[in-house]
Amino acid sequence: MLSIILKKTVIAAALCCAGAACAAENIKIGSVLSVSGPAAFLGDPELKTLQMYIEKINAEGGVLGRKLELVHYDDGSDAAKANGFAKRLIESDKVDVLIGGTTTGATMAMAPLVDKASLPFISLAGAVVIVDPVKKWVFKTPHTDRMAAEKVFEDMKKRGISKVGLLSETSGFGASGRKESQAVAAKYGITFVADETYGPKDTDITAQLTRIKGTAGVQAVFVFGLGQGPAVATKNYGQLGMGALPLYQSHGVASDEYIKLSGKSAEGVRLPTPALLIGAMLPAADAQKAIVTGYDKQYKERYKIDPSTFGGYALDALNLSVDAIRRAGSTDKEKVRGALEQTRGFVGTTGVFNMTPANHMGLDLSAFRMVEVKNGEWALLK
Repeated sequence: MLSIILKKTVIAAALCCAGAACAAENIKIGSVLSVSGPAAFLGDPELKTLQMYIEKINAEGGVLGRKLELVHYDDGSDAAKANGFAKRLIESDKVDVLIGGTTTGATMAMAPLVDKASLPFISLAGAVVIVDPVKKWVFKTPHTDRMAAEKVFEDMKKRGISKVGLLSETSGFGASGRKESQAVAAKYGITFVADETYGPKDTDITAQLTRIKGTAGVQAVFVFGLGQGPAVATKNYGQLGMGALPLYQSHGVASDEYIKLSGKSAEGVRLPTPALLIGAMLPAADAQKAIVTGYDKQYKERYKIDPSTFGGYALDALNLSVDAIRRAGSTDKEKVRGALEQTRGFVGTTGVFNMTPANHMGLDLSAFRMVEVKNGEWALLK
C-alpha cells in the first residue's frame, strides 16, 4: 500500500515539476542573419540589436513570466545557408518565432520552410515579393522596394525630373527594385532613358555609369541596391564628374556606413529613409521620436557606434513578436500569427505598423522621410 502511495506521489510530483518546467521554459527567438559576407553591414547591427534588447526584456521580467532566448546563426550572406539554418531552427532548436532573412534572397529561401512548419516569421529584407502576394506565416518590417521607388519618384516629380538613368544590382533586392521601379515609374511621369545593371561583387561600375552619362536627355541617376555596390557606384559617379546629374539611392543604403564608404562623392545624394536616421531632427510631437532617440542612445552606449536603420528593422521585428505573444497570451503559433496580423497603431523605428490579413507589413509612404547628404551628414529634404 505504501509502495502504491509513494508511486502516486512520485508521479504527481513529476507532473507538477513538468508543469512548472513548462511554465519556466524560455521563449525561443530564432534568427538567421548575414553577420558576415557582403551583407554584413546589415546583419551585424541586426544581431547586436536583438542581443541587446533581449537582455533588456529579460532584465525587466521577460514575457509572460518567461525569459527570451536568442538562437541565431550567421548565413554568411548565402541564401543556401539561410535555408539550412532555418531548417535547423525549426526541426532541432524548435523556436517559437523566426526573425531574419537580412537579404531578400535569404528570406525567400526560408519562406517555404516556415510555411510548411506553420512558424511565425518576420523578415528584415526589403523586396515587395516577400509579402506580395501575402504568405500566411511571413511578415516583414522594412519598407518595400516599391515604396522606396515611389518616394523617390515623388521627389523627382516635384523637381521637374522625368528622364532617369536606372542602375540596379542583379541580386534579389536590386532585381526586385528594378522591376518595381519600372512598374510605378509611369504613375509619376518618369521614363527610364537608360537601364544598366551591376553584380553584387563588382568593384567598378564605371562602364555602366559612363553609358548613363552619355545618354541624351538624362536628368538624374537612380541606383537600386544594397551592400557595398551602391557605394562603389557613388564613388565612380564622383570620379566621372557626374555631379550635375542628381544621384538618388534606395533605402538599401540608409546608414552612416554608406557615407563612410562613398566619401565625398556622397555629397548631395538623396534617398528615402526610416525616421531613425534623422531622429534628432524630428519634432517633439512626432510619434516615432521617443522610440528612435531611445534606441539611438542605448545602442551608442552599448556598442560605442551609431545604430543603423537595419538594426531598427530587427528591433521592430522583436518588439512586434513580443507584443503579439503578449496579446496572444501564449506562444501558440497560430495565436501569435493571428495577433501579428491584428497589429494596429504599433509605433516602431521604421514607422507606424497597421497590419491586416491582406497586409503583412502594415506601413505606408508616410513612414519614409526623404534625406540628402550635406557636409558629410544626413539632412532632411524640404
